[in-house]
Amino acid sequence: MNSHTTVVAHPREKTLAQKITDDNLNKKIPLSQKIAYGFGDFGNGFMFDLGQAYLTKFWIDAAGIGAGAVAGIFGFTKIFDAFMDPVAGSFIDNRKKIGKHGKFRPVMMISAVLLGLMTIVTFTMPDLSPTGKIVYAYVAYMIWGAIYSFTNDPYGSLASVMSRNVQDRSYLATSRQVGSVGAQFLTGIAFIPLMEMFGGHNERHGFLIAASIFAIAGVLMFLVCFLGTRENVKVHRDTNAKKEGLKDYLKVVFTNGPLFAVILMTIFTISAMNTNNQMMVFFAQYNLGNIGLQPIVNGIMMGTSIIGVFMIPSLTKRFGKKKTAMWSFVVGAGANILNFILPTNVITFIILVTIGYTALAIPNGITWAFVSDVIDYGEWHTGMRKEAITYAAFNFSRKLAQSLAALVSAGVLALTGYVANAHQTKGTLMGIKGAMTIYPGICLLIAAVVIGLLYKLTDDRYEKIATDLDQGKWEKGTIGDKDVKD
Repeated sequence: MNSHTTVVAHPREKTLAQKITDDNLNKKIPLSQKIAYGFGDFGNGFMFDLGQAYLTKFWIDAAGIGAGAVAGIFGFTKIFDAFMDPVAGSFIDNRKKIGKHGKFRPVMMISAVLLGLMTIVTFTMPDLSPTGKIVYAYVAYMIWGAIYSFTNDPYGSLASVMSRNVQDRSYLATSRQVGSVGAQFLTGIAFIPLMEMFGGHNERHGFLIAASIFAIAGVLMFLVCFLGTRENVKVHRDTNAKKEGLKDYLKVVFTNGPLFAVILMTIFTISAMNTNNQMMVFFAQYNLGNIGLQPIVNGIMMGTSIIGVFMIPSLTKRFGKKKTAMWSFVVGAGANILNFILPTNVITFIILVTIGYTALAIPNGITWAFVSDVIDYGEWHTGMRKEAITYAAFNFSRKLAQSLAALVSAGVLALTGYVANAHQTKGTLMGIKGAMTIYPGICLLIAAVVIGLLYKLTDDRYEKIATDLDQGKWEKGTIGDKDVKD
């Protein structure tokens, strides 16, 4: 069959391809699977968010590593992690023996167990020399990042084979973002109290016990995801195909315009979110004058964000994913910039940081639906389906963003003369406030421009692409037709 073949069916009958198309586009997956999918990011957040929000403080205040050295640790290890994503994606995409549990779920679950163990290791600091502590932090966090790639890449790819229904994907994105923000909420309000409860006069011990509790909970949440989800979408996989090389992967990634837009957007959104989370404990302790306010502010900010995330399906149904994301960025940017301009006040700070964070949480949730869409676009555009390597390219941008956030957070502390557990200068307080507010504000403005101008894959266009894929077609012919050439 070539791209010019026409199949004529009886008016009352449908071809097999049309039936598959209708089934994939119109049939919705059970609610239980949508909910179970969100538990994956719930568990992921229990382990990931600890590193983003508290590892900086653990290394600087509890372990005694200098702020400048911590900035270097985060900067280097996150870049290393970014290059581990293509390795993980290549391994997953080239798996040939796929059992009853599917292509992605087994890798995700095994890696999640290892990730839980390494989360505990990263919050452990032996009695070493100053140089030894730095080396230990580098090695532990590099191993953690490598395992995280093998956990998160298959988890992110899983959504693309659970459903092609547009509304299902919005619900999966919502479920995932609820899990993510839910984890941020619980770690944000509970970690510091747990650390202080178990720490006593030994702050390191408190960090270790609190991290262990969340790591165990994280693995259990991944187990719920593993048991409750299924890979429902039938996709073209040639089990006899030769292993693709670097040229093929570059083709998949760098010819995917919508993927590039999502990657660029993500660098700014994730660095904004992570800088907010990393600086919150410092802002509460020094700018607001009470570290006990940190769980309260996080509880209000992240609790409201969860409510906002539940609005994603209705917002995207009415306005579409692109417009919802773009205008949310604009609102979030305005709130953060205003928070920087106004004098520091507990009430106004909480109100504006809550608006800014909620406005960021909504498009961050929509991003997961974007990723599933660009995976399908990549297959349609190139004739090759590479879920994991496409997701790995997206995740590469998240690692770059995390590295950027760490450099901003720890770098501001180092440059403004931060001294652990001491009275801070006006310059240090202004630096903390700037990293907490004006930096996220500028990032969200840039993200709004990127998604508004560069992302061309609208919901209507995606549905046409999904129809082609379900009928075995791609942009230049028929998938699997060896006679089709670029």
